Amino acid sequence: MTLRFFCLACFLAFLTGTPARGAEDVDVEIVFLADSSGSIDSAETAFQRQGHALAITHPEVVSAIRAGFLQKIAVAYVEWGDMEHQDIVVPWTIIDGPESAKAFADQLVAAPRRAFGYNAIGSALAAGQRLIQSNDIRGTRMVLDLSGDSANSWDGIPIQTARDAAVAAGMVINGLPILCREKNCGGRPVTYDLEKAYEERIIGGPGAFVITAKDRESFERAVRRKLILEIAGLNPPGKVRLGFARQAGAGAPIR
Repeated sequence: MTLRFFCLACFLAFLTGTPARGAEDVDVEIVFLADSSGSIDSAETAFQRQGHALAITHPEVVSAIRAGFLQKIAVAYVEWGDMEHQDIVVPWTIIDGPESAKAFADQLVAAPRRAFGYNAIGSALAAGQRLIQSNDIRGTRMVLDLSGDSANSWDGIPIQTARDAAVAAGMVINGLPILCREKNCGGRPVTYDLEKAYEERIIGGPGAFVITAKDRESFERAVRRKLILEIAGLNPPGKVRLGFARQAGAGAPIR
């Protein structure tokens, strides 16, 4: 009876796709895809990195990780430019507490910038998909987080082709459009509705959403809010804007 039960268990494990030996299970795999194209200068590269570093180490995010079923997530940070530039700034890192979060953040802010060129958003999405599919990690959920100050794509894989491929592979693509540069900001960095463009052209998958950032302070809050939603698996239904506006004192989210 014991042998029959063992054989049945092995067969069921095969059918359900037990991860390969050595694979590590996590609550969610997240690839941060940060704009490093020609419209992004060194200061903007730094504030994107700093915003992600502050968010991943924030006590609210660490608490969300520890509240998960497996109490750990996997993250990687990629900067993208043209079709030939998708630089892995920080490779896959398991975050399971404040120490591992700080290690990721320290590596992120210290790395040199190596991605440049005109926008190739589709190629960036495809690079993120490859990173998830080629790692030795198995997440309950798989997320691509794309941040940038434009929804234009000038070369490489068409956005729709890359988006459809990632969604078909079971991934969710969320967007973080940067609406306004920090100093001497004259308004949105593009003349069209950037949030709407992200909603229509870029994000995809169940519960995909857009969360916006207008400056350094709101960028960190936007990343933090986005991470908490993704870690908890509580992405809002449909294509929802979660914009931020500055008020007196600490800016408050508009939901």
